[in-house]
Amino acid sequence: MLTAVLTAATALALAACTATDTPIPAPTESSSVQSGAPTAPPTAAPKLVPGGSATDNLPFFDSVNNGVIGAATAANSTADGKGFVSALRDGGFTVADMQVTPDITTVGVKADSIQFSVALGGQCLIGQYGFGEYHSLVAPLLGTGKCLIGETRTIDF
Repeated sequence: MLTAVLTAATALALAACTATDTPIPAPTESSSVQSGAPTAPPTAAPKLVPGGSATDNLPFFDSVNNGVIGAATAANSTADGKGFVSALRDGGFTVADMQVTPDITTVGVKADSIQFSVALGGQCLIGQYGFGEYHSLVAPLLGTGKCLIGETRTIDF
């Protein structure tokens, strides 16, 4: 008798786990176009933060440098050190606080990538452009008082 009760209980439990004849509706995608729906306000372009930290000014640094890259690409050319330095100077950074690596290697060919920096409040904004990619970061000022290691070119333009 105990076996019959256990068998019946097991059958009921398993019956609750089996699929039913009623199909479950599949999820569907929906799209709706709402005219006059509120949109997010446009994001203001980053601005130089005078007296701000390097971290405060990183969005502006990136914006300026991406503008140089975009303008060079539109002109079917490659962004160079002079372009980055000039744009950063025009944006309000001080040339005396900048460094840039040469555009031409020691064997006379175009450098694969260039680095450029701005010392700001004991920190450095450092950008690198090469192989069609731009990267940037904030780093501590080196013990030399500079941002870049190795050969840099004189900024006399």
